[in-house]
Amino acid sequence: MKKRILPLILLVTSLISSCGSGGGGEEKKTDTGTEIKSELPSSIQEGKGVGGITDVELSDEPNAAMVAEGQAIYDMKCASCHKLTDQRVVGPGFQGVTNRRKPEWIMNMITNTDVMLDKDPEAQKLLEECLTRMPNQNVKEKDARDILEFLRRNDLDKTGEKDGAI
Repeated sequence: MKKRILPLILLVTSLISSCGSGGGGEEKKTDTGTEIKSELPSSIQEGKGVGGITDVELSDEPNAAMVAEGQAIYDMKCASCHKLTDQRVVGPGFQGVTNRRKPEWIMNMITNTDVMLDKDPEAQKLLEECLTRMPNQNVKEKDARDILEFLRRNDLDKTGEKDGAI
């Protein structure tokens, strides 16, 4: 009887240890033993981030009234950590952001900061780079849209290009 229990215990132990990846089920092993990430949500795969903003319609030129509103919000909530150049202060500089990120990603990062930092790989890279979590500023969707227009104008003025990530 004891001879049968020991192999059974070893079998159960090895099955339990081989099933746990330590990553919450996010990684799987292929037949060759290499690790692959499980499928990310389609919004992340499309570069739109995580959050309620799934589709943003942009006009050819930034809306002047929205740019003015966005600048006021930027001055009040963003300027202490983000410069309008490529200079990093606490957070990354904003120059060229509309050429690197889709409008949905930018707005989701502004309105859904905590979830983006927890789930979006690009937001996580920025966190690793800057070493400081962006605080949730409780920015409403309309205000985030105004900030986006302001960032589009900034990119157009500084780089001569905008919306390159679309």
